[in-house]
Amino acid sequence: MIEIRSALKSDINSIVEFQINMAEETENVILHEDVILPGVEAVFNDHHKGHYFIAEYEGDIAGSLLTTYEWSDWRNGTIFWIQSVYVKNEYRGKGIFKAMYKHIQQKVETNPDLYKGIRLYVDKTNVAAQKVYSAVGMNGEHYQLFETM
Repeated sequence: MIEIRSALKSDINSIVEFQINMAEETENVILHEDVILPGVEAVFNDHHKGHYFIAEYEGDIAGSLLTTYEWSDWRNGTIFWIQSVYVKNEYRGKGIFKAMYKHIQQKVETNPDLYKGIRLYVDKTNVAAQKVYSAVGMNGEHYQLFETM
């Protein structure tokens, strides 16, 4: 059984581990705990930065994601961005992301005055994740992301 819940401060170490694993696995980027730990803690210390969700599978932490907020003047409302998605290898293919996405989607659908949509970005080479996102009904056909990092 999959349960989705708001992350607790006691989940911080799992979230940090997930982000280190995700960055290396998907983009071959090495994140350092001394940088990412305060970054994760900052979300817990300031709810305006975002909100972490945890997926539990039969009581074990199986995955997490972060939602952040984008104000849309076009829509006069907030768009949820899904970021920092990670599901442990042993739980992939069991519907963990789908359950997390449906949880976020329900928040959007039940607050029509506040939330106007859901977005996420994915590395162009992460074909497996793109298939998962397509399977829940998302598409990457509208915008292309440009950045300076």
